[in-house]
Amino acid sequence: MEFQDDLNRTLPADLPRRAVVIQKASQHLQLIVEVNQYLNLTRITDPHEASVKHVVDSVIPWRLFEGGRHVLDAGAGAGFPGIPLALTLPHLHFTLAESTQKKARFLENAVAALELANVTVLAQRAEEIWRDTGADIITARALAPISRVLGLFAPALKAGRKILLYKGPDAEQEIAESSKEARRLKTGISVIMRYDLPDSLGTRTIVQITSQ
Repeated sequence: MEFQDDLNRTLPADLPRRAVVIQKASQHLQLIVEVNQYLNLTRITDPHEASVKHVVDSVIPWRLFEGGRHVLDAGAGAGFPGIPLALTLPHLHFTLAESTQKKARFLENAVAALELANVTVLAQRAEEIWRDTGADIITARALAPISRVLGLFAPALKAGRKILLYKGPDAEQEIAESSKEARRLKTGISVIMRYDLPDSLGTRTIVQITSQ
């Protein structure tokens, strides 16, 4: 109930399938708590912080994914942002790419427990499988600096894929540091959304990368 109460208070009021997200995301967080005792899935152990920094953070930009068909979550970890977005947007397919085998097994078990028919888990690196998945949007939280992401996904960008990165408040600095690489690869990088998490738990920035 603790997760459900927090999510009910902090999730956006206009979130699609809000009741389903509260129920299933709470179940997902509880699974993380249980597995986190022997597998380090997250350093965030406070229930309120986990609700906001994992689930609420994942779904606030849901509208940015609306125009896609298939989203690839690169380095999905414990399942963020992929699983909360998949709960919110059941008409989209999500592939969770997690190369750490133990984490990938956790994701498989979580997806089965949550009965997420629109989610596939692959124990591989996203940069190796993006073409096979057919994804048109690639997303990630805390994957790597933007300059590194450009290198990893240059072929995907060239093929017309769009990248949406969840970043902190210092995203502009990362963008500036990667400008030379971006020009070389002929990519455009821009901040398309910025938002504050509830209860002063941080500022987030969504950075979009596309081929020019």
